[in-house]
Amino acid sequence: MSGSDPRKVQLLMALRNQGVRDLAVLEAIEKTPRELFVEKAFADQSYADTALPISCGQTISQPFVVAFMTDRLNLDKRCKVLEIGTGSGYQTAILSPLCRRVYTIERYRTLSLAAQERFRKLKLPNITPLVADGSKGWPQQAPFDRIIVTAAAKEMPQVLCEQLAVGGIMVVPIEERAGVQNLVRVIRTETGFETENLLPVRFVPLVEGLARES
Repeated sequence: MSGSDPRKVQLLMALRNQGVRDLAVLEAIEKTPRELFVEKAFADQSYADTALPISCGQTISQPFVVAFMTDRLNLDKRCKVLEIGTGSGYQTAILSPLCRRVYTIERYRTLSLAAQERFRKLKLPNITPLVADGSKGWPQQAPFDRIIVTAAAKEMPQVLCEQLAVGGIMVVPIEERAGVQNLVRVIRTETGFETENLLPVRFVPLVEGLARES
């Protein structure tokens, strides 16, 4: 990390201390310029371990949450990944070097187009974007080895579960009750699904349908 921004070095150390152990994930965090994904007004907070607002009333997730969710996906270079909620594209950019291909869905065209421009700048060729209702997944491309959902579902999203390959992993925030969300890891087995609660989180809600934009 010689020559790195000291704020980035501090962030990486904090992620390690919070249990993110996968060196490939930490390297992806190190090499991805988060300042490219935040609004200019918040550029000085690019490497603070906090969520920040982006356009369309959405957020760019806290770096720890991005790193933790990515870590718990247990990615490898063969994985075909579905991401629900492109947002700024930061999480997508972290996934890109860790897997074979990322299919990413965003309901706001404005956000999707801005994210695609960032992917071009960073030369990330293995990302396939779509403007669509993420709650329906991407059945034409299923099954997926991994699914990551960056918005909180009211209940376990069965449509997405069914798009997981056997042996596949999904990481998804679930709203257990008003104001209480839990990050859940789902593994599809030969006979069904195994679930594991990971940690409390706070995400924008997973909303059905395409967004109306002015």
